[in-house]
Amino acid sequence: MLELRIAGRDFGQPVLGEVFTTIAPGDRICLLGPSGIGKTTLLNVIAGLDRSIPDDAVIGRDRLRVGYLFQEHRLLPWRTLNANLRLVGATEQEAENLLSQVGLSGYGHYLPDQLSLGMARRAALARCLAVKPDLLLLDEPFASLDPVMAGGLKKLIAGILDAHPEMAMICVTHDGGDAEILANRLWYLDGKPARLQWDDAVGEAGLIDGLLGRLRNLDLACPP
Repeated sequence: MLELRIAGRDFGQPVLGEVFTTIAPGDRICLLGPSGIGKTTLLNVIAGLDRSIPDDAVIGRDRLRVGYLFQEHRLLPWRTLNANLRLVGATEQEAENLLSQVGLSGYGHYLPDQLSLGMARRAALARCLAVKPDLLLLDEPFASLDPVMAGGLKKLIAGILDAHPEMAMICVTHDGGDAEILANRLWYLDGKPARLQWDDAVGEAGLIDGLLGRLRNLDLACPP
């Protein structure tokens, strides 16, 4: 599906180091690591949004449809939810159906600013689904949501993935509990520059927090 051959990325100083791995259909990856380590940078490289990275660093992306749920919903504020979905190719009926899928039935005529943060994020997820993605990228989708809203969105995403078993997902998160619910594979990004310190299938339920504790205690800074 995708092969990553990323040689690195810097913003005046190294941020990402070498990242060599593959993503297969049905992979449900949770990407964890310290704040500011480069998780969103890696997601943007995979999405093709960082034009400083050669195209051949992400092999296979040109054959995939990618849906990207950003930290901000990025819906056009002057257009209704239905209109936002139609802009990415959904018909009027498809837009209504997608909004219904994410729990927003009857909200198609609303503007984004008329929604709560949780509802706006669901609408942005519907827009992602409108492109019929092979790969779904989620950048901290549960940030700033209260526990009830976050729990509902996790169940919604898990249900969407179960209904589309060939769809791959990469979800940036800080919470090992998200991986327990969503992931069948775990990436852990750390180091200076950042590399994947862990890239493996999720083991038995309940073991993720212990694994994350060990990874977070590693001294991964480069020697002076």
